[in-house]
Amino acid sequence: MSFIEFYNSALNTSIISYDDLPYPVRKVHFKKGSIITDYEQIEGAVYYLNSGIVEMTVQSYVSEKMIDFFFEKQMFAALTSFLTQSPSDVQMTALTDCEAEMISFEDLKNAYSTSIDANRLGRMVLEQAYLTKAKREKDFLSKTAEERYAEMFRTHAQYISNIPVNKIAKYLGIHPESLSRIRNKMNS
Repeated sequence: MSFIEFYNSALNTSIISYDDLPYPVRKVHFKKGSIITDYEQIEGAVYYLNSGIVEMTVQSYVSEKMIDFFFEKQMFAALTSFLTQSPSDVQMTALTDCEAEMISFEDLKNAYSTSIDANRLGRMVLEQAYLTKAKREKDFLSKTAEERYAEMFRTHAQYISNIPVNKIAKYLGIHPESLSRIRNKMNS
């Protein structure tokens, strides 16, 4: 699904050409391991992921922590930095080769002042980001690592094999050895 298909689906519109969108959209490619947004960089765009996997990490006083993964058909950005135009406290990295479509901060800001549809989609994307974050926080407080992994496997099974075990373990907040035990238990 391309961004224009996502846009049409979310807003129940039938735009055919990218020229008819309220902002310019540009295709970008990121090689595996490429940093999309670095720590302390001001996020200048929001992205729609056509293919690949992106990881979001944060530096703690001890080590780097895994905040989230983004998969095909998802919007992503270092959102706090994007919204405040302040230096990012997270890093966005291409975990695999990725193809995305991007909208610059300036173009989106300009579209918000002239397009109801741009505002509607922006609100929908922010609402979804909030709900995803709230669910992750609740899951960390109310579910075991095994339950969180089972849900991740259920919702994103096609991507799991492309994510290194140590990154999945960091995402779940456990050691890789614990994840191995969980995987062995699920496979028996």
